[in-house]
Amino acid sequence: MSKTDDIDDSSAPLIEHLAELRDRLIKSLVAFIIGMVICFAFWNPIFNFLTQPLCSALADRGQDDCGLILIALQEGFFVAISISLVGGLALSFPMISYQMWRFVAPGLYKSEKGAFLPFLVASPFMFGLGAAFAYYAITPLAFNFFLNFQQPGSLLTGTEGETAVAGIAFQGSAQAYLSLTIKFIVAFGLCFQLPVLLSLMGKAGLVSSRGLKGMRKYAVVAILIVAALATPPDVVSQVILFTVVYGLYEISIQLVARIERQKDAKAREEGIIGEGESLFDEPKDDDDEEDVKPVAAS
Repeated sequence: MSKTDDIDDSSAPLIEHLAELRDRLIKSLVAFIIGMVICFAFWNPIFNFLTQPLCSALADRGQDDCGLILIALQEGFFVAISISLVGGLALSFPMISYQMWRFVAPGLYKSEKGAFLPFLVASPFMFGLGAAFAYYAITPLAFNFFLNFQQPGSLLTGTEGETAVAGIAFQGSAQAYLSLTIKFIVAFGLCFQLPVLLSLMGKAGLVSSRGLKGMRKYAVVAILIVAALATPPDVVSQVILFTVVYGLYEISIQLVARIERQKDAKAREEGIIGEGESLFDEPKDDDDEEDVKPVAAS
């Protein structure tokens, strides 16, 4: 067999994989375009749903006029496009994840398939849970905080004449409001991926429950920074976000510990370790033990 034949034989599987990848990407793109078209057709009801927290916050203040303005002529069109892009991605995500799974699954062992599939299902669920938490819990607090900076205009009559007080009223841009709301929803959806990410890393052996426990103080600082950046500068929303994300971190530790117990049980069945032993015990370093020399009495 010639060298050319060897090259052709070795490149055939690669070409087949690339062809399959192309087909999977095309199907994912078609699903995304279909979802985008559907959301574009119903962008008005979706936009009305997204503006409910703002309208409720304004109504609580006695401001019945819940309106957003278009600063630029084309802004309304781009609002519809933004909604259709985000909504299309959300609608097509099950199809995209399925195509990704079908492409990756043939290269995995049966045990690896069983380990990876639950995380693929849990990821969109946790993202939806975080998005719902942002919509129903955080955005009302945030919008109430921002609306506190309004000021009613008045005309005060004093002894030295009339003094006008300028009013500060909310007249928000539709595009700016949509961008802010989507940022809240996406940020909290990603924060709720923490248990899924750490559990997957624990399954792969990249992190351990012992290491996560040792990193608690650093995790607290990181979560506080995220809470300060992802929420408005009021204490209530920051405390809520910190409490929720830190709770997810503690849940992640328990999930990783459960995965470790399952690995230990399997290792005992195979005779790799004995009873009372663990694959995740810290190894003892004999080099650190120093010989103690007797001290002669003076």
